[in-house]
Amino acid sequence: MKKRLLSGMRPTGQLHLGHYVGALENWVELQQTYQNFHLIADYHVLTTDLDTSQVEANTLEMLKDWLAAGIDPEISPIFRQSQIKEHAELFLILAMLITTARLERNPTLKEQVRDLKIEKLVYGHLGYPVLQAADILLYKGELVPVGEDQAPHVEICRELARKFNSTYGKVFPEPAPKLTPFARLPGLDGRAKMSKSLGNAVLLSDEPDVIQRRLRKAFTDPLKLRKNDPGRPDICLIFTYHKKFNPSETTEIRAGCESGALGCVECKQRCGTVIAEQLAPLRERRRQYDQQPDRLWEILHAGEERARLEARETMGQVREAMGLG
Repeated sequence: MKKRLLSGMRPTGQLHLGHYVGALENWVELQQTYQNFHLIADYHVLTTDLDTSQVEANTLEMLKDWLAAGIDPEISPIFRQSQIKEHAELFLILAMLITTARLERNPTLKEQVRDLKIEKLVYGHLGYPVLQAADILLYKGELVPVGEDQAPHVEICRELARKFNSTYGKVFPEPAPKLTPFARLPGLDGRAKMSKSLGNAVLLSDEPDVIQRRLRKAFTDPLKLRKNDPGRPDICLIFTYHKKFNPSETTEIRAGCESGALGCVECKQRCGTVIAEQLAPLRERRRQYDQQPDRLWEILHAGEERARLEARETMGQVREAMGLG
């Protein structure tokens, strides 16, 4: 019996290389050995933005990128969180099993408040790890593929599973984090994380000329001002990209950079060419889905039917354990 895995993203529209490296690439590989459920976390949008006018359009754009990357909806159901009412029901119950002090200690929440410059934290944002726990436990997820920055959320989920089981009876497994091998890809400006909102991203749908144009502005070694200057590849953003997308040439590129024989302009061009080539199959598959909007809705509705059956069964067990009928 394959172990069950739950993963998802907030619908933010078209995805970028950071999403691909940090999640999608791993999801595609894992669906061969695990029973995957893929959640479009549209309720989670509300934690930082009350404007829902673009959620549907962003959902479809993100769905196209998931499918283009290789997620197979026949074996890995894809569904919207908001369409499965049991997410909200389990969230309510789990919220009674954790203190606000515990949630306030969540380091990822502190980072979000700082990075997004949030002055007034809403109740839903403080409690979003509890909603994430409901998302995972509703499908009895045993593994959660995450980067190290999201591991604290999985620990909260494990605590909630233990608390429920000890209070009412064994219903939930304790999910374990499955760390993503290449969890973060730095943004083009050298920041720790690639982000569309920061304008430092390469989109999966970008054409080759757009990729080259974006990379030309990328942050490199500030001491390598001219081609013949010796460079320091280990602090160079572009070399990080080469290590991920062009590993067979990294020895040659390192030597050329350190000696000064390889200039930054040529290095960026080589990197852009390799990235564009690797994204070519994704762009082609995405174009096909652009022409099939009805197919996208069919995939969502089919995934939601499968998810709904699982969710109803779990909540039946939860209510029975709690004596709620």
